[in-house]
Amino acid sequence: MDRREHLGAGPEHWNTVHGKRRPEELTWFEATPRRSLELIERSGGTTVSRVLDVGGGSSRLCDALIEAGFLGVTVVDISAAALAHVRARLAGAVGRVTLVEADAGAHRGDRPFDVWHDRAMFHFLLEDSERERYVAAMKANLAPRGHAVIATFGLRGPEMCSGLPVCRYGPGSLGAALGDWLEPLAFEDEMHATPAGGAQHFVYGLFRRND
Repeated sequence: MDRREHLGAGPEHWNTVHGKRRPEELTWFEATPRRSLELIERSGGTTVSRVLDVGGGSSRLCDALIEAGFLGVTVVDISAAALAHVRARLAGAVGRVTLVEADAGAHRGDRPFDVWHDRAMFHFLLEDSERERYVAAMKANLAPRGHAVIATFGLRGPEMCSGLPVCRYGPGSLGAALGDWLEPLAFEDEMHATPAGGAQHFVYGLFRRND
């Protein structure tokens, strides 16, 4: 796949990342995605809500949502290796989540989602054209009055991740990058503790579609 045809780095890069290290060794690993779950709950998400986790990789958010009784969870990621970790981990419960190997900017669901979730994908999009394609995918997939939970590296976060440069955001710049079709409802800071004992500054935003 040509670099211009996908968001962020291509599948080769991310298959290498997920193939060389176990999920719990990756810097962004969370045993329990507590803040994401709290913001999905604050959005009004219930077990019948359709949740799309873009760039979800081997995240355990889908596990937590399944355990909470959610029935419509979809994970989209460009890395087959990342999704293989999820399939192996969920075992008999894998049928309760839809796993899609695809570029998040190209994915279109069969019907709208109530919640768009992204933890640590958006900050890899360096070009305006990439961010515009991401927003177009959000608009195509998010239901009217649907909510988005988006977490990126904050202004005190790292400048590089997984060998790639990233963009860092504060509440104002994150909202501006996404556009005024999303109404910001809340922002929260988090100092994420990495498996190696480091700290990464994240900013989480909760938004509602208002166009």
